[in-house]
Amino acid sequence: MRFLGPLAACLVLASCTATTEPDPPAPSSETTRAPTPEPPDEPAPEPVVEEPLVLAVHATRSVSDVPVAAARRMLARGARSWTAIGQEGEAMRVVSGGLPTGVAPGATALDHASIALDRVRTSSDAVAVVPASEVDATVRVLTVGGVHPLRSPDDYPVQVATGGEPGTVVTMTVVGDIMLGRGVGDVLDEAGDPAAALRPLAERLASADITVGNLESTLSDNGSPTQGTDSFAADPAVRRGLRLAGFDALSLANNHLGDFGPVALDETLDLLRDGRFEWFGGGRNLDRARRPLVIEIDGVSTGFYGTESIGETPAATATTGGTNRLNMPPRTGPLDRATLRRMAKDLRRLATQVDTVVVVPHWGTQYTHVPEPIQRRVARVFARAGADLVLGGHPHWVQGWEQMDDTTVVHSLGNFVFDMDFSTQTMEGVFVEIVTWDGEVKAVEPMPYLMDDDFTPRLAPGPSGQSVLDDMWSTSTGPYVVP
Repeated sequence: MRFLGPLAACLVLASCTATTEPDPPAPSSETTRAPTPEPPDEPAPEPVVEEPLVLAVHATRSVSDVPVAAARRMLARGARSWTAIGQEGEAMRVVSGGLPTGVAPGATALDHASIALDRVRTSSDAVAVVPASEVDATVRVLTVGGVHPLRSPDDYPVQVATGGEPGTVVTMTVVGDIMLGRGVGDVLDEAGDPAAALRPLAERLASADITVGNLESTLSDNGSPTQGTDSFAADPAVRRGLRLAGFDALSLANNHLGDFGPVALDETLDLLRDGRFEWFGGGRNLDRARRPLVIEIDGVSTGFYGTESIGETPAATATTGGTNRLNMPPRTGPLDRATLRRMAKDLRRLATQVDTVVVVPHWGTQYTHVPEPIQRRVARVFARAGADLVLGGHPHWVQGWEQMDDTTVVHSLGNFVFDMDFSTQTMEGVFVEIVTWDGEVKAVEPMPYLMDDDFTPRLAPGPSGQSVLDDMWSTSTGPYVVP
C-alpha cells in the first residue's frame, strides 16, 4: 500500500501554513462571550493504492524481458513492432482496458480489461495493458526491468492507481516424474554425489514457496522386484538432492511405489518421514492415501491431492498400503464411477478448507503427446469439484493444456529425472511455475528443459526449449492453441 507524502498531503488539504488573524478585542466587564468553538478536524487523505500495470500476451508466446524505458515509451507513444519492446515478432497491436483516463495513451483503449485480454487470448499479435488484478492463467505476463509483476508486485517498475491490492503472493513449482534409481542411480554413484541429478535446477526449484514432484521410485529394495527391470529403487541418500532442490512434498500416487512389495513401501514412507518430507496420494492404508496435504504460507493454504490410474502398485485398502487408485482406461478401466464420486467428494470438502486446490493425477497412455479422452472427462469432474489446477504425469512425454472454466489442466508434464534415453521426447519436459494472489491462480508458466546423458534436467532456452513447448501446444485446446 502506498501513501501520499507530506507535500501531496498538503495539496489535498489545501492549507499547510497558518494564517494570521487579528486578536479579538478583549471582552469588557459588562460583556459575556461564548467560548470560540474549535475548528473541525480535517479528514485524513485516503491512501493511494497501486498495483502493477502489466503487459499481457498470448499464453503460448515466446517471451523475454522488456527494458523499463521501452515499456514506458510503448505506454506513452504506442508501438507497432514487437522489436520495440525487445520481443521476437513483427506487427504488434497494443490495447488497454480497465485503466484510469490518461494512463497508457499510446494504447487503443477498450471498454474493459476483459475485452483487452480476449484480444490477447485469440491473437499472438496483441499485447494488452491492464491492471495485474485482471489477469489469469490463460495469458502470459512480461517481466519489465527483470521484475515479474505477479511474483514481485511491490518491486515492479510500472504501477497504476486502481484501488486494488495484490494480497498475499504465493509461488509454487510442480515438476513431473522423478525416478532416481536404475540408470540414474548408476550415474549418481559414479559421480559420488546423490544430489547430482538435481543440482543444476536446485536453486531455481528451491526459490518457490512450495515445490512438489512425483517420486517414481522407492527408497528401499527390501523385497522382490514386482516389475522386473522396471522396478525402481533409489538410494535413501537421494533425499539430500530432494532437500537441496527445496521439495516440500512428494506425490506417491504412481505405479512404482509398490515395486519391491509392502515392506519396501513401509520403509520408503519411514525414510520420507525421517527426512522431513511430506507426501500425498499414497500411504499405509486408504485413509492415509486419500488424505490431502495442506501447506500454509503466510495465511494462504494450498491443498494437494494425488490419484493414480495405472496399476502395478496395489490400490490402498482400509488395512493395506498402496495408492489412492481411480480405475479407468487405458490401464485399469473401465472407469470406476463410485470411486470418482468419492474423489469428487474429497475435493469438495478440501475446497472448503483451503484457498487453492491442486490435483496431481497419474494417468494416460505412454509415449504420446495426445491425452486420452477419459483424462478430459475425469479432469472435468475434478474441476467441478473445486480443483484450481490439475497437473498430470505418467505418459513420459509432454501433453496438451486446456482450460475448464477457472481450472487449468496440464495432462502431462513429462519426465523430470528418468533414464529413458531411447527417444528425444522421454528426455525432455516442462515444469510449471505458479503464482497465486490470496489463493487465486494468476499465472501457470511452463519452463522447458532437456536431460543429457547424465539424466540431469537443465533449462532449454531458445529453439530447443521452443521445440518442447511446440510439442506440448500441439495437443492443447482453447486459449493454449497457437494462433
